Amino acid sequence: MTSVDNDSFPQPAERTEPVSAGPAIGWFAGVSAILRSGAVFILLALLIIGFTAAQPAFININNLMSILQAVSVVAILGAGVTVTLAVGGFDLSIGAVAASSVMAASYAMIVWQLDAYATVPLVLAFGAAIGLINAFIIVRLKVPDLLATLSMMFLLSGLQLIPTAGRSISAGLILPDGSKAAGSYDPHFLLIGRYSLFGVVPVSVVLMILVALVLFVLTERTRIGRLLFATGGNEVATRLAGASTTRLKTLAYVISGTLASLGGIVIAARVGRGDVSSGGSLLMDAVAASLIGFAVLGLRRPNVLGTIAGAVFVGVLLNGLTMLNAPYYTQDFVKGAVLVGALALTYGLGRNGER
Repeated sequence: MTSVDNDSFPQPAERTEPVSAGPAIGWFAGVSAILRSGAVFILLALLIIGFTAAQPAFININNLMSILQAVSVVAILGAGVTVTLAVGGFDLSIGAVAASSVMAASYAMIVWQLDAYATVPLVLAFGAAIGLINAFIIVRLKVPDLLATLSMMFLLSGLQLIPTAGRSISAGLILPDGSKAAGSYDPHFLLIGRYSLFGVVPVSVVLMILVALVLFVLTERTRIGRLLFATGGNEVATRLAGASTTRLKTLAYVISGTLASLGGIVIAARVGRGDVSSGGSLLMDAVAASLIGFAVLGLRRPNVLGTIAGAVFVGVLLNGLTMLNAPYYTQDFVKGAVLVGALALTYGLGRNGER
């Protein structure tokens, strides 16, 4: 038998990588990581520079505080949405809770003649109660969260109109029985929406910062926060590990309802009346802020600081466009484009980096 020597066949040449390929790939991965984690902040800096160049008054401290004041309610509500997203849920009722809280605060002061120190706890308790009802329907009755909170949204939207027969609430309100309400807004209550610390920082901005810090510590630095995210990631595993997912979900929805009521209090204190149309766009704006927050720091998960950054980003964009006399009807398009872009950067670059 004739043996065949492998050396008699041409051997394939060894594949060698260019020396510069490794550093080039590493450089690209580094740039991709920076873009993925800081895309929102980079775009925010570019927006501020661009708007300032086009309109120098944009960078004025009063205008910047006006932007923060305008987005404070959206950021507070968005923080509540973020907590429910962390447990794998979703709260569609926050806009209706905020609007109902505006009406409840107005009714308490103008019809019941309560002062600010009784009205604020009462309205916050109302929001917490709505969150508790949402949690009961979702956790105990096993209704899907979207359906449960959507139903609550419709229920509250109709309920807030019944006590005043669909009318807005202001001083001198004529009640359905023909009598006239004798109360008025407490001046101390109005300070929540109109007063500025040191004449510069609005109280609503301070509340936004406090909410962000408290929820950041709760969700990112405590065991409860880790369990909230664990519930959203794998509820069965979290339950088998000994945690009560029922209590965690209930906590998330109570926080969401309470923050929605806090946002309603800020709105009521700012406008000084119970407007039936208040809170119309709050749901979509809060959801947009919380989803844009997924792109912040490349976390690709709900996070409170990302939500605040998302709200500020949208606020800066809309304020700059307003100062440049952009048509008002383009605002929803702009918000949608920003949301698509932020999520595309987050998930698109994230996948590319993982390949």
